[in-house]
Amino acid sequence: MDGQASGWSFPTNHARVLLAIARDPAARLRDLAAACHITERTVQDIVGDLEEGGYLSRERHGRRTRYTLRLGGTLRHPAEAHLPVSGLLELNTFPDGSREGAAHSGSPSSSSSRPGAAGSRSGRRVPPAGTVARKV
Repeated sequence: MDGQASGWSFPTNHARVLLAIARDPAARLRDLAAACHITERTVQDIVGDLEEGGYLSRERHGRRTRYTLRLGGTLRHPAEAHLPVSGLLELNTFPDGSREGAAHSGSPSSSSSRPGAAGSRSGRRVPPAGTVARKV
């Protein structure tokens, strides 16, 4: 059976947009929409949801917008509410360990941005739900 025929997928559009912003914090809505294969209007709504939820902030720079991720929060679903958003980004955004160009902030109330702040609150990697952590 075709995965798209059932009407749902992994990850959600919200996660896709968050990951696309993590990869390019200066991306235009049009670019985010193309990267996520959704409409600009959907991206605009999702960015509003993410900002309202405290997962990112946006700042105008002339005619462009730059996004700053707020990594101090946790995932929204009750089953994953103990997992930090930074873990999702770490696992999916920079598989080679490079965080060049990404703007992140450690907490939802923090106003500074600094590259490379991804990681759990304790500084350890958090394995995805349902997996077993292994020592490296």
